[in-house]
Amino acid sequence: MELTRRSLGAGALGLVTAVGPLGLTAAHADHRADLVARARSSLSLLLSEEPRARFFKKHARATLVFPSILKAGFIFGAETGNGVLLANGGAPEGFYNITGGSWGLQIGGQDFAYILFFMTESSLEYLHRSDGFSAGTGPSIVVINAGAGAEADTTTISHDVYAFPFNQKGLMADLTLQGTKITPFHPS
Repeated sequence: MELTRRSLGAGALGLVTAVGPLGLTAAHADHRADLVARARSSLSLLLSEEPRARFFKKHARATLVFPSILKAGFIFGAETGNGVLLANGGAPEGFYNITGGSWGLQIGGQDFAYILFFMTESSLEYLHRSDGFSAGTGPSIVVINAGAGAEADTTTISHDVYAFPFNQKGLMADLTLQGTKITPFHPS
């Protein structure tokens, strides 16, 4: 695929059109109480629908819940969403933002939830110590798609973090954490 000014211009226009609303969403910080309530509701929904999630929740040190991540793209893509880190007892420990970008053959938009189970103390310490992290650097993350035929038990837990994307609305492929960055933020 040869990149010309025209194709770059079309891609830039597509990016602004598809991803522009994401900037407005990211600029509006969620209120703490609303974000915690939506996170708990999303976690309850996942736990009711996915038996493996109940196993990971039971053994996790903490759970990072992003109740709504908006992802859009047309050649260039972006995603953003706010979440809350819940301690084992369910108390909020911190608030985080997830952002990412990509480029390639893609088109569409989607809203989905992401829940990350931090299985090791070292992965949780890394999240706190590093002021967030980029997927692919730091703790090992395994993405588990709903409906995949794998079982979870104490012999299969060998990674630091297990992530569950679910509750997808819209049309877009590629629900991965590749190219995303998770950073702390302070909602009002």
